Amino acid sequence: MPTATATDPAPAPATRAIDPALLVDGLLAAGFGPFTGVPCSFLGPVISCLEDRHPELYTIAANEGEAVAIAAGARLAGRRPVVILQNSGLGNTVNPLTSLCHTLRLPVLLLVTWRGEPGRPDEPQHELMGRITPELLTAMEIRHEPLPGDAELLAERLRAADAHMAATGLPFAFVVPKGAVAPYRGGSSAPAPAAGLMLRAEAIGEVADAAGERSLLVATTGKTARELERDRDRPENLYVVGSMGCASSVALGVALHAPDRRVVVLDGDGAALMRLEAMATIGRLAPGNLLHVLLDNEAYESTGGQPTGSGRLDFAAMATACGYRATADVADAPALRTALRTAVATAGPTLIRVRIAAGSDPGLGRPALTPPLSAARFQEAITR
Repeated sequence: MPTATATDPAPAPATRAIDPALLVDGLLAAGFGPFTGVPCSFLGPVISCLEDRHPELYTIAANEGEAVAIAAGARLAGRRPVVILQNSGLGNTVNPLTSLCHTLRLPVLLLVTWRGEPGRPDEPQHELMGRITPELLTAMEIRHEPLPGDAELLAERLRAADAHMAATGLPFAFVVPKGAVAPYRGGSSAPAPAAGLMLRAEAIGEVADAAGERSLLVATTGKTARELERDRDRPENLYVVGSMGCASSVALGVALHAPDRRVVVLDGDGAALMRLEAMATIGRLAPGNLLHVLLDNEAYESTGGQPTGSGRLDFAAMATACGYRATADVADAPALRTALRTAVATAGPTLIRVRIAAGSDPGLGRPALTPPLSAARFQEAITR
């Protein structure tokens, strides 16, 4: 079987935005589907369209590698699946793309966003991956080109992609830069607001008050880290920008090697699901100084409010099964305060799941502290 030619030039930005419904209809008309993946704001309108018009065709995945494996299974079952992902998640896909899809010759169609595209300002965690996205796809022998901006060209390029996958047995990627997909004008995929729940910023404040001055706080990427910095910035805080799902493992490493300090990780539902194996390792090693606070709004809020699927999960039961010494599941400020008082007075690891409402200050800014400075300041604070 011939291999893919991976010598295509780096994709150029789309000249106009394609309507998400037109894109979905074009993919379905060309015989592609079902769809699976992890949201990115650049492709949020596509996911919103799928969940509004074709919910049976879209599977929420916990991480991008899982999405590729789900798609590989769909291909084995005779479908032509589509994987939706942010390019920061390409790292999670390297193993299944290179050792599953490539080895078994199971071609899947990828819609890969281009955060950190050179020449377009973006957040620091996207800088390196933005520079190497085309080269990384090429290195994996995945042919790639820009997402077309109109229906006629889309149909033509989908035929070409399909022919390439049929001939080579390898994946094909459309690269999606910022602004390549227009907003979706239909219904929203965001969960309905829940009455009586705290906002994330309120819950963060409760945790920071209870943790104490010497506690080390590790905040997951996105709005959690941004709100902690805005409201409670101090040297003992680490803001984990990027590396979604890794904050709890970072906190574990700190807890194991700074046993005289309480370590509190502020996690999120989407982040926890992306790296669920972290709970197994935390439970197995059982550091008594680790408190795991999981702020659950059932949504990928930073990318448009797409659902994470966490509402049906029992994180407390999962943590208990993994070996955490104590757990709590709370939904209001008084219950959170009670759980925190117990947690700081007893040995961990403890998991507190806090059910919160989606939403945040629309004027919430990006972190003022650069990531290297945040890490250096935190490192110095550990030694005090």
